[in-house]
Amino acid sequence: METKRLNKAISETGYCSRRAADKLIEEGHVKVNGKTVGLGLKVTAVDKISIHGQIVTKEVVNIYLAFNKPVGITCTTDTKIRGNIVNYINYPERIFPIGRLDKPSEGLIFMTNDGDIVNKILRSKNNHEKEYIVTVDKKITASFIKKMENGIPILDTITDKCNVEKINDYTFKIILMQGLNRQIRRMCEQLGYEVKKLKRIRIMNISLNNIKPGKYRSFTKNELQTINRLVGNSSKTEEAS
Repeated sequence: METKRLNKAISETGYCSRRAADKLIEEGHVKVNGKTVGLGLKVTAVDKISIHGQIVTKEVVNIYLAFNKPVGITCTTDTKIRGNIVNYINYPERIFPIGRLDKPSEGLIFMTNDGDIVNKILRSKNNHEKEYIVTVDKKITASFIKKMENGIPILDTITDKCNVEKINDYTFKIILMQGLNRQIRRMCEQLGYEVKKLKRIRIMNISLNNIKPGKYRSFTKNELQTINRLVGNSSKTEEAS
């Protein structure tokens, strides 16, 4: 029977990340088959894992959703926050967002119960493309496009070079491989522009296409295979987006 490290088994249930699981184990909150255990223990599918006395092991098929987040929904698993994404979707299994999309922004975000793929996708070194359509309050100039492409000073760094394409006088498309906090809005602010509308239309190989606002669809088998190939050499890290 396959064995896996306890922290990995906990993260795969969607309860928390491996790092958070390690802390819970160190603090003595985790039991396996009724006994308090230490770090490094390996478990199998038949072992009963409990945290704070609650069984967390559950045989659930991994869930991968492409969700079109409407404006006003907050990307948090804290169900006490009004308008949180988890309650909005109301999916029958416990799922959580991969990364963030600002409350005033809309568009594509992934939802899953697979803790491993979350951290692999969010690893900043992986250079995963994210594509956005952005509308601003003033006419877009050639200088604006060039500066956005070459890098803007925000958050004590210079943004990486990126692809920017003018769509019309007030709208442009941008493809990022970074995930700095409110990156596009901050970049525009540095150049004296205000973002009026921001919509993410693609993450890696998955596009928003015909998913209506507030609706979701499952990844196709081919989409998931491509993502697993793209993140195959990734390891876990702090959230990057």
